Amino acid sequence: MVGVIGRKLGMTQVFDANGYVVPVTVIKVEKNTVVDVRTPERHGYRALVLGAFPLKASRAVKPYLGQFQKRGLEPKKVLREIRDFEGDYKPGDEIGVEIFEGVRFVDVRGLSKGKGYQGVMKRHGFSGGPASHGSKFHRAHGSTGQATYPAKVLKGTKMAGRMGGVQVCVQNLRIVEVDKERGCLLVEGAVPGPRKGVVIVTRAKKKR
Repeated sequence: MVGVIGRKLGMTQVFDANGYVVPVTVIKVEKNTVVDVRTPERHGYRALVLGAFPLKASRAVKPYLGQFQKRGLEPKKVLREIRDFEGDYKPGDEIGVEIFEGVRFVDVRGLSKGKGYQGVMKRHGFSGGPASHGSKFHRAHGSTGQATYPAKVLKGTKMAGRMGGVQVCVQNLRIVEVDKERGCLLVEGAVPGPRKGVVIVTRAKKKR
């Protein structure tokens, strides 16, 4: 497994070798710093803790700041752990977008856009009721359960509620270009989150 912390810049389109338009998402990958190394002997598993994006020391609480100071590193705004990281790294090493050279597909994780409180038609794709001819049933969800038995609404029933703002992973996105000069990664298709949202890019688990 290899991966980095990046920031979604937005979407654009490029032309492939055959002249077809390919929609791509541009992910900016600043140099990630290895903050800590998890080992099977001490932690029970193997992983790297990566840090990205500079952070003023005055804006960090002391326990958070301490893990950087004891290793002589500059504090970072975002910390993420990536398990089973390939290669031999130590705290202070830097990892950039060049780690994806030769990789064809990636998985991208991010926090989806928050939509607030939404009804069942938007949240779950319900078709709704008739729009006219005297109908009084338009966008409501209808019945949510039975009467005497079980006399309650079952857990997991699709209802209105808060939508979005959850961790989402989009798998098997094809890498269109690795721009080492600008530190950018172009992947085919959309990735979760708003512009400037933090994303974790790792080599695809299910597709090579």
